[in-house]
Amino acid sequence: MLSMHLLDALDAEILLTLDADPQATVLSLSRTLGVARNTVHARLRRLVNDGSLAPFSQRVRTAALGLPLTAFISISISQSSSDEATAALRTIPEIIEMHATTGDADLLAKVAAKDPADLHRVTNAMLAIAGVVRTSTAMSLVEVMPPRTVPLLQAVAGQE
Repeated sequence: MLSMHLLDALDAEILLTLDADPQATVLSLSRTLGVARNTVHARLRRLVNDGSLAPFSQRVRTAALGLPLTAFISISISQSSSDEATAALRTIPEIIEMHATTGDADLLAKVAAKDPADLHRVTNAMLAIAGVVRTSTAMSLVEVMPPRTVPLLQAVAGQE
């Protein structure tokens, strides 16, 4: 597991500037922020290497892949086969995010699908996995607010 460091104000400023202009070069970032080019380069390299920045692929909207339906599936698994069931669930490409949770279910999966019939297929694939006891599905009707970190970065940067 990677060891992330806490972002400081300069890290946050670099990321906010990149958010505003994703094509910005290290040189233009250093000029905009009034920081040495080598400092910006080193900061970006550290953020990537320690896992503070997610891969670019996580920015891809699933609708652009032909999977416009989003659903959240609560999954109950047999505790005796937890690791095996989780490993098998990871092989289903439509599961784009999964968390161990408290409450009635053991896992919460975010799933991308073409349509309700495709979602049904994915759910059946989950239920076919040894150790998966049951699922409960909630389909997203509309994304009211996409994932965001800008307000958090602004707070760290002192821009509140």
